[in-house]
Amino acid sequence: MPVLGPHRRSGRRGRALMSLTNRPRRIVLVRHGESQGNVDDSIYETVPDHALTLTPKGVEQATEAGRRLRAYLEQEPLTLYASPYVRTRQTVEALGLGVPIEDVRIEPRLREQDWANFQDPADIAEQKRLRNEYGHFYYRFTHGESGSDVYDRVSTFLESLWRYIEAEPTDSGGHPMSDQSLVIVTHGLTMRLFCMRWFHWSVEFFESLENPVNGGHVVLTRQPDLKYQLETPFVQWNQDYVPTDRERSSWR
Repeated sequence: MPVLGPHRRSGRRGRALMSLTNRPRRIVLVRHGESQGNVDDSIYETVPDHALTLTPKGVEQATEAGRRLRAYLEQEPLTLYASPYVRTRQTVEALGLGVPIEDVRIEPRLREQDWANFQDPADIAEQKRLRNEYGHFYYRFTHGESGSDVYDRVSTFLESLWRYIEAEPTDSGGHPMSDQSLVIVTHGLTMRLFCMRWFHWSVEFFESLENPVNGGHVVLTRQPDLKYQLETPFVQWNQDYVPTDRERSSWR
């Protein structure tokens, strides 16, 4: 039987160590720019949620977000994921991060929470009222999803993401994954649930947080111990909930 040297690992432990050391430098979550649905609820009666486009203001927001991100990321190699919705793909184009459109990984599990098909604004308004009473995480829209449903599919996306990182130590250009940033263009609720799953936040903490603004972003940065922290925490609208020490450790 061969003897392993001090710097070698075999089996599951070795694969786990490799996936840890191969973690990307940072993960950037970006919310799409303002869409038609953000300014006119009645449009859901005739246009499916997935087909809504950015408004002119939304294009400006995404363009400005791209300017900030390009300055922040300083030309480092990127892997870019996006929700398949029209408004998120338009946001990707407006960001102008230099990733060819054919290399953008379109991921349906990063889509917005499903509320219904063509929607009756009065019915949705009533369901939103009920959701506020019942809880955003657990309330399921009629013919749609609950926040917990989105949490589940975000969880399966993360499992796939780590399998990809473990299997692909470099990108197509030969850049080590550990030198890269992952940019994920998605939706506000999905961003909060992504971080809830990543940092193992409680439902109560999740419920107390605001979505980022349209065109806003949050950054998870790799630390020396290979764990991640938020550079800036989410805005907490409900100050009555006091985060636990573990929850605070996700940004401190």
